[in-house]
Amino acid sequence: MRTSHLAIAVILVMLNAYLGFLTWQNPQFVEPPLLYWGLATIILFVILSFASAKIDLLGSLVGGLIAMGIFMGGGFEALALLLLFFVLGTWASHHKRAAKQALGLAQENEGKRSVRHAFSNGGIAGICGFWAWCLPDYALLWLTALAASFATAMGDTFSSELGNVYGRRYIEILTLRPGKRGLDGVISLEGTLLGVGGSLLVALVYAALVGNAQLILPVLLAGIAGNLLDSVYGATLQRADILTNDSVNLLATVSGALIGGGLALYFLL
Repeated sequence: MRTSHLAIAVILVMLNAYLGFLTWQNPQFVEPPLLYWGLATIILFVILSFASAKIDLLGSLVGGLIAMGIFMGGGFEALALLLLFFVLGTWASHHKRAAKQALGLAQENEGKRSVRHAFSNGGIAGICGFWAWCLPDYALLWLTALAASFATAMGDTFSSELGNVYGRRYIEILTLRPGKRGLDGVISLEGTLLGVGGSLLVALVYAALVGNAQLILPVLLAGIAGNLLDSVYGATLQRADILTNDSVNLLATVSGALIGGGLALYFLL
């Protein structure tokens, strides 16, 4: 992550913490249920994720902070979405890795995730969870935005990691002309459908966890839109060297969360 992008991330986290401090005086503020069990689970998650060698130490610790924000707002149900993304996202990154390496498309560092991956894919979910805790009257909207950010991240991971393996015809997302496999902003039908499948899985799991089937469509549509916007950002901002891949992923999850929250307002009113 470039220094400028890291500075933006730090400012975003500090602003969020400051706003959270101001909200602390909210008379509705309550301690999350099963708080200590949640803390114990998150600590175990950090230890096991680092021990798995799938993510480095700093990435594991930041992942723990993200998990804490998610748990504070959504409890173990919301944590299940984080686990779902971590397990399936890691699997997708390592799936047919030899073939990706032969094409020059394998993730760097043997597919080992770092703090950049943790924050760009899960940071917005952690912030949404935190605000679901601070503003309990709007918790369902924040949690739906959280799920939409994960639907975006899952869709993007499936589209890129699996699409580069199973895709047959690759096109530029902006012009629909033939494009080079693996290039920013280049998609395939197979990869797009796999991405839709990833977003749908997150939407189904989230709706089941909160017990509201109405929320399947908002999360699914937000995940699809966020994934497609990721490709648009890649074809424009990333190719112009304005944003890095991690910054594009972060911007896509922000977009997915905003779309998911907006659609949830429409579906729930």
